Amino acid sequence: MKAFAVWTLAAATATLCVPAAAQFAKAEDAIKYRQSALFVMGQHFGRLGAMANGKAPFDAKLAQENADVVASIARLPWAGFAPGTDKGALTKAKPAVWAEQARFKEHADKLEAETVKLAAAAKTGSLDNLKAAFGPAAQTCKACHDDYRSK
Repeated sequence: MKAFAVWTLAAATATLCVPAAAQFAKAEDAIKYRQSALFVMGQHFGRLGAMANGKAPFDAKLAQENADVVASIARLPWAGFAPGTDKGALTKAKPAVWAEQARFKEHADKLEAETVKLAAAAKTGSLDNLKAAFGPAAQTCKACHDDYRSK
C-alpha cells in the first residue's frame, strides 16, 4: 500500500512537472516547489545512502522503491529555477544558477542520468550494485551543491 501511494504521488508529480514553470504565480511559489522536490528527493536518497554505507540494513525492495522515487523526483526541481526566482523567498541557491544556466542544466541532466542508473542498480537486488551506483549519484549531488548552493 505504501509503495502504491509513493508511485501515485510520483506519477502525479511527474505529470504536473512539464507545465510547472507556467503554474507559478509568484517567485516564492517556484522556490517552495523546488525546495520541496529537493527535500523529498533528499529524504529518499538518504535512505539509500544509509543502506549503501552500512548504517541501515539492506532491504532490496525498499532500496528499489526509494531509488525509483529519487529517479522520478530528480526531474522535477528544475522548473522552479526559472528566471526571477532568485528572489522572493529564503533560498540557498547561489546567483550562479541564473548566471550560468547552461552549466547548471548540465548538472541537472547529469543528476537525472545518475539517478536512472541508481534505480536500475537497485532493481538488481544487489547491495554491491547499489553501492556502485550510489557513489556517482552522490558525487553528482555534491558537485552541484558545491557550485550552486550556499551553505
